[in-house]
Amino acid sequence: MKLLTTLWCVFDIPALEHKIEELEKQSAAPGFWDDAGAAQRVMRQLSRLRNEVSRWRDVAHQIEESLELAELGDDSLLDDLTAETEQLERTVEQLSFHALLSGPYDSEDALLAIHAGAGGTDAQDWAQMLMRMYVRWAEQHGYKVNILSQMEGDEAGIKSVTLGVAGDYAYGYLQSERGVHRLVRLSPFDAANRRHTSFALVEVWPDVQGEIDVTIDEKDLQIETFRASGAGGQHVQKNETAIRITHVPTGIVVSCQNERSQTQNRERAMQILKARLLSLEQQKQEAEMAALKGEHIGAEWGNQIRSYVLHPYQMVKDHRTGYETGNTTAVLDGRLDEFMEAYLRAKVGSAE
Repeated sequence: MKLLTTLWCVFDIPALEHKIEELEKQSAAPGFWDDAGAAQRVMRQLSRLRNEVSRWRDVAHQIEESLELAELGDDSLLDDLTAETEQLERTVEQLSFHALLSGPYDSEDALLAIHAGAGGTDAQDWAQMLMRMYVRWAEQHGYKVNILSQMEGDEAGIKSVTLGVAGDYAYGYLQSERGVHRLVRLSPFDAANRRHTSFALVEVWPDVQGEIDVTIDEKDLQIETFRASGAGGQHVQKNETAIRITHVPTGIVVSCQNERSQTQNRERAMQILKARLLSLEQQKQEAEMAALKGEHIGAEWGNQIRSYVLHPYQMVKDHRTGYETGNTTAVLDGRLDEFMEAYLRAKVGSAE
């Protein structure tokens, strides 16, 4: 109960309930649906807050009921109370983990990009394996995944892909995946069946719902159109609807090909560009803070955050936290929560 009380204070449930009241008044105001996009964002935020408060209220109520039953001193209830207490402990532990997602953009959707590193076909196949892993993880959590752009590999796999992952706290969870991922295995593309090491870079940004306070000068942009390829629906390969935007000052390149029209792809690509510029500014601030603390933070190419070893033994190890598991099949099938939790707890600990 003490842990729940502490978490209750951290999340400030009364403040969340006040925010719900404000959003409910806003949604009931005349003309609320005149701007459908803005209205949908408000309703989504309202739904998320209602679910969150309801979850906390339900747990508090269950704990109160269990305490009342325990005070009766009825031995016949002991087995039921023990089972209920164990379940409540697991639930409170989940709430404790959820409390780690308190960053300014942790509740937002996520944009996740995967880029094959040097290594030709093996690296491109590894990039596709990572894509499958993240799609499986998202599906297991009820998140919606859209392929925004994709470049196929020369023989197999993919050279790069950008995914939109929509769901509560998608960015909060996926931020742990940003960095270089290393695979060691016997290559299925090597006739001599030799062991190969492949690398892929994973980038993650918050897909902010609403206006992003980032100013972009049109003169700094190079905009190209091209025919969509790969996943993209019935309009693929018919017209030059896909958009590629290069932000010259930073060298950031974004592309979008899954929307039906060139205008929609341009709008989505601009949204992604703003999200990336926002994330870039955040990383600069984190690096400056780390420098002041005398720490070194790096996510450069070649500085792998996690290794996936399939030969000569089975192991997945996160080099930032030390967390590891021998169940490589489960990890590649999307079982990433333990890695994410270890990262978030380590991140909170280093910030204290």
